Amino acid sequence: MDRQITVKFPRELALALKMADSEFEKEIKIISLVKLYELGKVSSGFAAILLDMKRVEFLNKLSDYNVSIFPDLMEDELDSDYKNA
Repeated sequence: MDRQITVKFPRELALALKMADSEFEKEIKIISLVKLYELGKVSSGFAAILLDMKRVEFLNKLSDYNVSIFPDLMEDELDSDYKNA
């Protein structure tokens, strides 16, 4: 069963972003899932399903929010490998 949450925001915020309420709602959902992915709380595949998009679309969207497709742990390992090389 799906659950729903309500987020209260001043009308001026959506207007300042030049978004209709429905666009703002979608943006909040995307931002939430991008952040959850960044924190390692959800997979890219699960986030994509919840956003009704393909996984590759979700991964491409991450760059819009300055989020790497690589989890932090992997970046740390890559840095370590680079320093050891």
